[in-house]
Amino acid sequence: MKKLCVLLSLFVLVCSIVTPVWARTFVNIGTGGVTGVYYPTGGAISRMLNKKSKVYGIKVTVDSTSGSVYNINAILSGEMDFGIAQSDRQYQAYKGLAEWSQRGPQSDLRSVFAIHPESITLIAAQQSRVASVVDLKGKRVNVGNPGSGQLQNSKDVLATFGLDLASIHGDQVKAVEAPGLLQDEKIDAFFYTVGHPNGNIKEATSGRIKVRIVPIKGPKIDILLKKYPYYASSRIPVEFYPNAVNSEDIESIGVKATLVVSQKLDDAIVYALTKEVFDNLEAFKKLHPAYAVLTKENMLQGLTAPIHRGALKYYQEADLLHYIKPDLIADPLQ
Repeated sequence: MKKLCVLLSLFVLVCSIVTPVWARTFVNIGTGGVTGVYYPTGGAISRMLNKKSKVYGIKVTVDSTSGSVYNINAILSGEMDFGIAQSDRQYQAYKGLAEWSQRGPQSDLRSVFAIHPESITLIAAQQSRVASVVDLKGKRVNVGNPGSGQLQNSKDVLATFGLDLASIHGDQVKAVEAPGLLQDEKIDAFFYTVGHPNGNIKEATSGRIKVRIVPIKGPKIDILLKKYPYYASSRIPVEFYPNAVNSEDIESIGVKATLVVSQKLDDAIVYALTKEVFDNLEAFKKLHPAYAVLTKENMLQGLTAPIHRGALKYYQEADLLHYIKPDLIADPLQ
């Protein structure tokens, strides 16, 4: 009898430490195309959390999607738990602009943190003689697929230089298809909002057709930066793309990749994910060159939607609340 009691005690102890498989919560992260930075970002986060699945009782999977707009809509509809979205798309959804203008402000949207910066990158065949955005008039240009953040970025940049989709011969295909189209001489240029270095752009610059990364700068861009709070100046290191014809770093503008959720997602799940990323930030930064610039401070900048309560709980414990804009604390902790 004594032996049985000891065995029962051990069983209870193990159950209190290890969450049984059947008790785990399964969550998913919506990312982007497999060749961009979103997909490996989701993968890095999922691996960190899955290593602690016995601690938190959470199992994470990653979905490749068409990008920011899709991810936000899937989160708000309950089809997805976490999603990576450009900071401008987060702003537009929360404010009820662009694709959300008919539905109005998406007040259930919540931020978790910002990740890497993303530059609006314009890649053009050297033979197309595109040296500035204004040179795109009449050219064959891929502006990004529907459901992606880069489509609106392309429109914003074109409009700044007095152009629109009618001014060009526009394609709207996924970024993964654009390098092949450029090298096959089916398009002259393409836009891609992405963190650097990027595999697609390396592919585009390494083929038979010589390629230039076109600067996005000038007085008109300065006006654009004042108009939209989610855009900021950026610089693309030329060393990332040694086969491009550029001889110096390329000036551009950009946004940030952000992790977003619905306010309805359980606080404990968001807390666990936030804690694992921030507590292991140095290890996380080594997983991709685009993460090298990350700090705990700048990961709390570039956000528009209020921060989820689960993330706020961690930021309070880690003494990081002073980095957060007060208006992002809409769901304060008790």
